[in-house]
Amino acid sequence: MPIEVISGLLIPFCGTVLGAACVFFLRDQLPRNVERGFAGFAAGVMVAASVWSLIIPSIEASAGMGRLLFVPAFVGFWAGTLFLLLLDHIIPHLHLRAEESEGPRTKLERTTLLVLAVTLHNIPEGMAVGVVFAGWMTGSATITLAGAMTLAIGIAIQNFPEGVIISLPLCAEGESRGKAFLSGAGSGAVEPIAALATIAASALIAPFLPYLLGFAAGAMMYVVVEELIPQMSEGEHSNIGTVFFTFGFTLMMVLDVALG
Repeated sequence: MPIEVISGLLIPFCGTVLGAACVFFLRDQLPRNVERGFAGFAAGVMVAASVWSLIIPSIEASAGMGRLLFVPAFVGFWAGTLFLLLLDHIIPHLHLRAEESEGPRTKLERTTLLVLAVTLHNIPEGMAVGVVFAGWMTGSATITLAGAMTLAIGIAIQNFPEGVIISLPLCAEGESRGKAFLSGAGSGAVEPIAALATIAASALIAPFLPYLLGFAAGAMMYVVVEELIPQMSEGEHSNIGTVFFTFGFTLMMVLDVALG
C-alpha cells in the first residue's frame, strides 16, 4: 500500500488522539456552550465533506449513465443511512448527557457505553476516508490525492474537539486521566480500521465506487442528524452551535475546493 495512503488513513486518528490528550491539561468539563460549538463544528465539517468529497465525486464518476447519473449517489446514500440505522439498533451505546442507553439492553458500564457511542460515530468517517483513497488508488478521474488528503485533514480537524468531548466526561465519570485518554484515543482507532476495510472491499468491487462514495456520505449524514445536530441545538442560546456549524462547513468547503 502506498505510503501516502497509510499516512492519510492515520491523519484522522491523530486528530482524535491529540484531542483526547487534552484531558491531561484541562481540569474540568467543558462549558456547555463550548460543547455545543464543538458539535456544531463537527457537523458542519461532515456535511461539507459529504457534499464536496463524496456526493459530487459520486455523481461525476457516473457521468456515463446520462440522466440517471444520480442513481449511484442516491442508492449509496440510502444504503449508508440504513447501515448506520442498523448499527444504532444492534450496538449498545450511550450518547453524551443521555440518561438511558440505546440499542440492546446490556450490563456494560456507563463509561464503556459512552466510548461505544463515539466509536459508532467514527465508523462512517473512516469509511469516507477509505473510499476516497480507494478511488485515487483505482485511478478515478474524479478523485485526486490532494482531495483525499484534504478530506483526511478535515476529518482530523473535527476529530480534535471530539477527542476532548469524550475524554473529559470519562474523567468526570471517575476514570483516571490516563484511562480516559486511552479510551478517548481508542474510540478513534476504528477509523483507520474502517478505512482499510473499505479499501479492501472497493478493490474487489471497483466498478461500484460511486455507490461506495454515496454510502459513506449517507452514513456520515446519519451521524450528523441523529447525534450532532441535537447536541448543538440543545438548551438555550443554541445559536452557538449554528455559528460553529457554519464555520466548520465553510472551512471544509474552502479546503476541498482550494486544495482538492
